[in-house]
Amino acid sequence: MFIRLVYESFRRQRRRKFLAGAAVAMGMAVTTAMLAVATDIGDKMARELRTYGANLVVYPQEDTLDVEIGGVSLKPVSEGGFLNEADLPKIKGIFWRHNIVGFAPFLPLSASLLADEHSDAVPVQVLGTYFAKSLELGGESFVAGVRSTHPWWKVSGSWPADNAREVLLGKTLAGQLGLTEGTTVTVSGRAARVTGVLSTGGPEDSAVVAPLFLAQEIAQRPGAVRRIYVSALTKPEDAFARRDPASMTPADRDRWYCSPYALSIAYQLRETIPHAEAEQIRQVAQNEGTVLSRIEGLMLLVAVAALLAAGLAVSAAMSSAVLQRRHEVGIMKALGASNAAVASIFYVEAVLIAILGGTVGFGLGSLLGQQIGARIFGSSIEVAPVLLPLVLGLSVTVTLASSASSVWNATRYEPADVLRGTA
Repeated sequence: MFIRLVYESFRRQRRRKFLAGAAVAMGMAVTTAMLAVATDIGDKMARELRTYGANLVVYPQEDTLDVEIGGVSLKPVSEGGFLNEADLPKIKGIFWRHNIVGFAPFLPLSASLLADEHSDAVPVQVLGTYFAKSLELGGESFVAGVRSTHPWWKVSGSWPADNAREVLLGKTLAGQLGLTEGTTVTVSGRAARVTGVLSTGGPEDSAVVAPLFLAQEIAQRPGAVRRIYVSALTKPEDAFARRDPASMTPADRDRWYCSPYALSIAYQLRETIPHAEAEQIRQVAQNEGTVLSRIEGLMLLVAVAALLAAGLAVSAAMSSAVLQRRHEVGIMKALGASNAAVASIFYVEAVLIAILGGTVGFGLGSLLGQQIGARIFGSSIEVAPVLLPLVLGLSVTVTLASSASSVWNATRYEPADVLRGTA
């Protein structure tokens, strides 16, 4: 009898049930699309934001020393400490190694440049780095260098090889000296071929950019590295990320250590590279976190609005259905039906509407998410199947919550009042 009552309700009120199901489907479609975009596009946007530069820098511990006595700085007058080039592959050995998009070492120094044998030597800044050097750690090969960490560097000509005596000339410097790609210059007594002219919009435009080994040779510091710029995928910083790990409980420290915060990745880099300090480039990291947080917040707001709209539509449909079926409720209660039995009929109908509407909404939302990704973000969206039970759960929860008031009113009907027509 219970199943027949539910079946007859759907058969006799097809239009009302269809409108309620359509409202649920539309709400779940928008919610599915927002969840799919938020979960899939976040990582892709984080990778896209990584093209705007490194967000972590590693430098020698000696650079942090700054001793003053009586207002007089006793910091050494040397160029500071150096890191060991041999330790660079260890960066890909940290816990969050798969979040390391790339890294590039730098060794700046002062040198002299001789354009040809008939000209005078001019002082220049030389910047030694990797361009696209293959490294290996534990049998795994990867590429490090500015071509991955500094994609805004534009080269007219070709990039130097990391194992050749080839250099790039900054655009400003090349213009001042009248040099172009293909010429040969002498940098502090060492001949090098100019393979291209570099344009960055920064100080590199007035410098010579050379392979790291050549800069080490000029500086007479084999294996020396001054800075390492690291580009890593991180999650937005929050209050927990800024806590001192030394003051945490073991459980909190493990959670902090195993979260891809910029600060926790910097902590792991300090553990991995001997005699090194690491910190986030705060402006870059915070701006990225702000952008991602605002986008996620906007999508959450749209999803909540869609759920509220679906809930209001279901509530209106259920109120109308209960009012129309008040005589049916009165007869059921007059025949001895309990309030729980009456309520269960309406709740089962609501759950069926939620499941059907949620399933249809998930399919429509998957298509909508793909369209949003393609048209707005220029990227394909993959809707994870694990979202289906989440969407169905939200659908059932919203539908039951929206129906609760109407069902409660149905249980308050008195058979005598309903059958006399006074209710």
